[in-house]
Amino acid sequence: MTTLRPIEAADLFRFNNVNLDPLTETYNVSFYLQYLGRWPEYCQMALGPHGRPMGYILGKSETFGNQPESWHGHVTAVTVAPEARRLGLATQLMSLLEHTSEHVDKCFFVDLFVRASNKVAHDMYRGLGYSIYRQIIGYYSGEEDAYDMRRALPRDVDKKSIVPLPQPVYPNEMD
Repeated sequence: MTTLRPIEAADLFRFNNVNLDPLTETYNVSFYLQYLGRWPEYCQMALGPHGRPMGYILGKSETFGNQPESWHGHVTAVTVAPEARRLGLATQLMSLLEHTSEHVDKCFFVDLFVRASNKVAHDMYRGLGYSIYRQIIGYYSGEEDAYDMRRALPRDVDKKSIVPLPQPVYPNEMD
């Protein structure tokens, strides 16, 4: 049985089985602590039998400057341990973040960045209702492109937030 609960600071030292995937972006402890301090409601984890970490989601809410309709939830990281994949944990974690974005922060959309080469992730996000908004050239260390994928929330009645950009952008051109 899996339990979903907020991430606690001590959990940061228990993620190794989850973070060993080469497609998982990992961060230093101070980065995780910043998220836990500023956006604790966006930081959730899945625990398997005996309390073993099986996955987590790290996110935040933000806006682009003075653009009121850009208020959105952002998925910084979502990952599931290899032995717990294909059980729906990523879907459950994404659902928690989307719920918080919609009902707590009244966001217009949720976005995330994913490696252009990660077809499995693209397919999962498409299945959750996400679409590619833009391609970001060289986003990952200047070596690999990213897709900015978005899902409109009910507050974005006209779905303006997910109209794809016609051209790829570079990281220095992003909002």
